[in-house]
Amino acid sequence: MPDNPLFYVIAAAIAVVLGVVCFFLGSAYRRKADSTTIGSAEDEARKILSDALKNAEAKKKEMLIEAKDEIHRQRAEADKDIRERRSEVQRLEHRLQQKEENLDRKTDNLEVKEEKIAKRAKEVEDKLVEVEHLKKSQFEMLEKISGLTAEQAKDQLLTLLDGELTHEKAVKILDFEQQFKEETDKKARELISQAIQRCAADHSSEATISVVELPNDEMKGRIIGREGRNIRALETATGVDLIIDDTPEAITLSSFDPVRREIARLSLEKLILDGRIHPARIEETVAKATAEVEHTIKQEGERAMLDAGLHSLHPELIRLLGKLHYRTSYGQNVLNHSMEVCHLAGLMAAELGEDVTLARRAGLLHDIGKAIDHEQEGSHIQLGVEAAKKCKENDIVINAIHSHHGDVEAKSVIACLVQAADAISAARPGARRENIESYIKRLEKLEEIANSFNGVESSFAIQAGREVRVIVKPEQVSDDQMTIIARDIAKRYEDELEYPGQIKVNIIRENRAVDYAK
Repeated sequence: MPDNPLFYVIAAAIAVVLGVVCFFLGSAYRRKADSTTIGSAEDEARKILSDALKNAEAKKKEMLIEAKDEIHRQRAEADKDIRERRSEVQRLEHRLQQKEENLDRKTDNLEVKEEKIAKRAKEVEDKLVEVEHLKKSQFEMLEKISGLTAEQAKDQLLTLLDGELTHEKAVKILDFEQQFKEETDKKARELISQAIQRCAADHSSEATISVVELPNDEMKGRIIGREGRNIRALETATGVDLIIDDTPEAITLSSFDPVRREIARLSLEKLILDGRIHPARIEETVAKATAEVEHTIKQEGERAMLDAGLHSLHPELIRLLGKLHYRTSYGQNVLNHSMEVCHLAGLMAAELGEDVTLARRAGLLHDIGKAIDHEQEGSHIQLGVEAAKKCKENDIVINAIHSHHGDVEAKSVIACLVQAADAISAARPGARRENIESYIKRLEKLEEIANSFNGVESSFAIQAGREVRVIVKPEQVSDDQMTIIARDIAKRYEDELEYPGQIKVNIIRENRAVDYAK
């Protein structure tokens, strides 16, 4: 009955039983199926393993066969290589054997030749001894015939050769000088005359101002000051010595530095005009005068640069050029001299087809070292070269500065032109002045050097030292020797003396025959 609970219980129990039975039946079936699958897989695995073993065995046999073939091939190649090497060794052994045989033959030949050479050497030695005996006997015979010993004959021959050589040297020197003069004198005169005529530099020389005029002698006391404090302050501020002596209405300024002397002169003139002279005022005035001088130096340097047609000078070189405005040499203003050399070098460079601008630059800077030779040790040439190198000047300009007095060799035509322009400017009449003592000493030195040569009777320096006339003894100096003596004297002048321009050495030899009619 559907509404009876027992029915449901029984039905449920039956369902459970049926489920359990179905589960066990299914499990048994699955186990059986799994067992069947496992068995077939094991059979398959055994089959695969068997096939793999068979394949491996076959591969092993194939590889063994290939290995044996490779070993056989390599062995055959090795045997072939060994046979070739053995053949090469046999060939080399054969060549070595042939060389040994050749060396043995050459050795035998050399031994034979050495024996022949030794035999010939002995024969030559014997002949040399025989020749020496013959030579000695001939010399003895010649000495008997000539009546002279070998030494006497040698001395006589050398004397004859020396006379001939002296004559030949004199002739060669004269020929060379004549030819050189003919080729160069005309061109040199033309160039220099054109340059001098076209040069418009100012020829007046400036004297160094070292005396300051005073309105009256009372001003000396005011400049000295109480217990000398004013003069000490002025000397300390300017570095210049003030010399106050009995000279009426004047004070002398003494200093090796022309720029300092100029500053002191301006300062003293300003103080005299102002009338207020005391240490504080002196320092203020010296400072103003220094500024004025520095400004003037800059202006003069720039003016010189522009007048020379240059536009790229280093500022330090411009300042040094300005300082040359206050520098003099033998009474000649160095800046004016530099400008004159600049123009002369440029004119001659234009005639020769050289670089005119570079020649002017070298001429303008050739004496630049004189602007600082009072401040630093060394000659103005060395200082000028150092300043030019420091300012990275052109090598040609540096060489022109270094060689313009002949201290080193001129390496360019421009350097030679600067030398010539410097000599023209310095040697021009009235360009330089020197005191009477140095002038007399220079003339005496010229005559002393000339008189020191053998055969010189007397000498005379004329033309303000531009020419030296040397009178020689005719019995001691021949006509040929005159040329050599002139050359030697000129060389001594070049080596030992410093002088502007050139010195002409004129040798005079005169024979006189005097007799009297009675």
